[in-house]
Amino acid sequence: MMKSIYTFWASVPKVTKAIFWALLATVFMTAMSVLIKYLGSSLPFVEVAWFRAFFGLIIISPFIIKRGGIKAVYTHKIGIHLVRGVLAVMAMLSGFYAVTVLPLTLVTTLGFSRPLFMIPLAIFFLHEIVKARRWSATIIGFIGILIAIRPSGELEPAVFIALFSSFVFALVMITTKKLSSTEAPTTLMFYQGFLSSLFIAPLCLFYWITPSLYEFILLFMLAIFGSLSVNCTIRALKLADTTVVSPIEYIRIIFASFAGFVIFMEIPSIWTLVGGMVIIFSTVYIAYRESRLGYDKTFTDIN
Repeated sequence: MMKSIYTFWASVPKVTKAIFWALLATVFMTAMSVLIKYLGSSLPFVEVAWFRAFFGLIIISPFIIKRGGIKAVYTHKIGIHLVRGVLAVMAMLSGFYAVTVLPLTLVTTLGFSRPLFMIPLAIFFLHEIVKARRWSATIIGFIGILIAIRPSGELEPAVFIALFSSFVFALVMITTKKLSSTEAPTTLMFYQGFLSSLFIAPLCLFYWITPSLYEFILLFMLAIFGSLSVNCTIRALKLADTTVVSPIEYIRIIFASFAGFVIFMEIPSIWTLVGGMVIIFSTVYIAYRESRLGYDKTFTDIN
């Protein structure tokens, strides 16, 4: 049975595997967002962010030890890891704050602005070639975002903080893509967890509230979901370009809307649902298009 599953998985095209890992990452990311919002009502968001990083480091430690301990995390690219760590802290803190303040569906939708930053960044830093159909599908996805949020009136500062988080997270994904070609997923997760714990710890001194046992358990679960999400994202980025992986996140709007309604009694508007459908259409089209092409770099797309 296991052999047949392995054989089947080995026969799956790389881009399809990347899409699978990206979809799985969205499930874990939604679960983490739910816990951030829930815990943020009783604990400072800075403290929640530190526990996410620290517990994530604990979770990944056995895998590091299994791979040889210090040898497993030795790297010649410590400079890029440091840059990625600083960016990750900025994205985490701004993102956690936005999740605790804004409705879950709205903050998730604002997170979808990431591909708008991702595409030019990927072209500039990674020299990726983005063809017309992928550009068009991404633009359609952004139109869906505008429909979903239907901006009107005065926007609260948390909206801009959420957009800032998206921009910085796009930079994190760019550095992840550069490192993923030579660094193992566990190595990337170790440095992100270690550096994030180190950089956020001093801030916790000003906001610390000792969590209850129940909150400790939820914080550990948050770290598990976050670690699984990062691992799945890294695996996806190792198999396909950033501009292929990032639009898959659009699916998360459905998960966020459902969780927001069931857990936090947030009722998404008809515009959110319509925008979500547009976003899903663009994502499914990208997945279909890339699967048909087999993501062959030598294939010349005249469209």
